[in-house]
This record gives sequence, C-alpha cells and structure tokens, in this order.
Amino acid sequence: MGKYSDKLTKEQKLEMLKLMEVCRHFDLQLSKLFARGLVAGMTHYSVGEEAANVGGIYAMRKEDLMYSNHRGHGQTITKGIDINRMMAEILGREPGYCKGRGGSMHVFNLEVNNMGCNGIVGGGHGISIGAAFVQKQKKTGNVVVSCMGDGATNEGSFHETLNMASIWDLPVVYYVINNKYGISMDIHDAINVEHITDRASAYGVKAIHVEDGNDVLAVYDAMNEAIEHARSGKGPVLMEVETYRWFGHSASDAGAYRSREEINSWKERDPIEAYRKVLLDTKVANIDELDKIRDEAIKEVDEAVVFAKNAPFPQENVAFEDNLAE
Repeated sequence: MGKYSDKLTKEQKLEMLKLMEVCRHFDLQLSKLFARGLVAGMTHYSVGEEAANVGGIYAMRKEDLMYSNHRGHGQTITKGIDINRMMAEILGREPGYCKGRGGSMHVFNLEVNNMGCNGIVGGGHGISIGAAFVQKQKKTGNVVVSCMGDGATNEGSFHETLNMASIWDLPVVYYVINNKYGISMDIHDAINVEHITDRASAYGVKAIHVEDGNDVLAVYDAMNEAIEHARSGKGPVLMEVETYRWFGHSASDAGAYRSREEINSWKERDPIEAYRKVLLDTKVANIDELDKIRDEAIKEVDEAVVFAKNAPFPQENVAFEDNLAE
C-alpha cells in the first residue's frame, strides 16, 4: 500500500476491481466479435494491461481531461462511459458515441472529459498540451493526462511537445503504458536507455517510473503523485508503467515475434488475479464478494454485446453531420 491507496475505502477498492474485470471481459468479447466480422474497422486489445489502465485513470478527477490512444478501451471504461453505447460505437451502430462512425479508436465521452482516443501514433501529444495550455491560462486547476504506448515515445511529436510543456510549465502528465512492444519491435531495440523515463532529464521534467505496472495500487499511487505535481503548478510529468499485452498489436496480429514462454510468464503475473489476492490477504473482501464482482462484470459486458448487436446501423446522411462547427 502507499500514501494514496491507503486512503481508499473498501467500496473504492472493489470498484477498481470491477473496472479491471469489465476492461478484461470487454476486450475478450470484442475479440470474438471481430473474429465473426462484426467489428467495424480495426481494433486493439489491452488484455493484460488492466492495472495500468485502471490504476492510472482512477486517480483522475472527473474535471481532469484525458486523451487516450488507440489501445484505449480500458482507459475509456475507467474514466466513465456507458459500455452499451461504447460497444455500439465499436460495432458501427447508430447509438454509439460517434453515431457508429468512429469505431474502436475514436470513442469519447465529453460528460467526464474523456476527450477521445486517437488512431495516429503520437497523435494525442499536441492536442494534449494545447488543452493543458488552456487549463493554465484559464486557471481551472485541471490536469491533462495524455495516454500513449511505448512506441509513441519515439515520435517527433513526443519530444517537441514535451519540450514545449516543460518550458511553459503546463499541467500535463505524459502517461506511457510500456507493454514492451511497438507492434513487433521490442522496446529495447528501439531506445538506447534503460527506461523511457530516463528521457525526462533532457527536458527538465519530473519522472515517475513504476516497475510493476501490473500492481494496480502501485500505479494508482504513482499517478496520484504525478497529478499532484502537475496540478500544483510545478510543470509536466513523464510517467511510465511497465506491463504487457497478452494479445498481438492489433486484431490482425498473431504476435509470432514473441515466444510462448514469454507470453505465459506474463500471464502468470495476471494483474487481476494479483489484485484479488491483495484484497483477500488484506481482508478487504472474501472470495464470494470477489467472484460476485466478476460475475456482474461479465453480465454487464454480455448485455452490452446484446445491445450493440440489436442496435440499428446509422443512416447514410449521418456521414455528413458534425463535420463543421457553426
């Protein structure tokens, strides 16, 4: 436990578990739907990254702004969303948040300041610091969390915008979920430093590194520290958590560049099972309570699938709506 997670109530701790379970089963169901040809466009799964997604985003206030990335289902669910409408969006149906036009990589929910995902690697960097600049100018007290994978940290936009955020002391957290691979590229074949956070010193920003990104409470504590730093006016934070995606880069990637032994070794560190053990060992809840939460999560995701499959496709004229601000 840590400085911030010690203050979590039983209800909050169990809510975090519920979110992790929903994130897991949402993507597992989505993988089945994709295989049946029901998913509109490409999708990316974050199975195995539940602690990174929930621990990081659960630390945010509702008023704080989140910019997600193309592997952002878990981040989006944690920030707060109707998973029925989210599933409908990914299946290209009319009740979706973008009326079925955005698909997997463009889900947003402005009611909770989830400003949307991005299908461009590193595409959220510039948008995030623009939003952070507005928060500073208007003195809102809000923080922007810009989510990205390890591969996005080699994009030019990462370095350019982190430098700008640094010299302007913007309230932004660069949240790097390092799952070890940028598509098929091992991160250590792509960078010549031990950790991505080693780059923080080049820009004079605070670095926070979480070695075990499968420990949801460790991630939660780290993100709280990062947000507190940024909110206090001390400038941006580069935060990195180390985790692993069990599936390939996208639904079309079999992940043949990884060994079975490597994948299984990470599955043995399942973040959900690890957190369930913590809750049991600390007597926060008993096994029946934890199993009930899992059953509820599965039921809610199954209902979302039924809702989405029964929802209508959008009319063709929807393609020409919301393109211009009047």
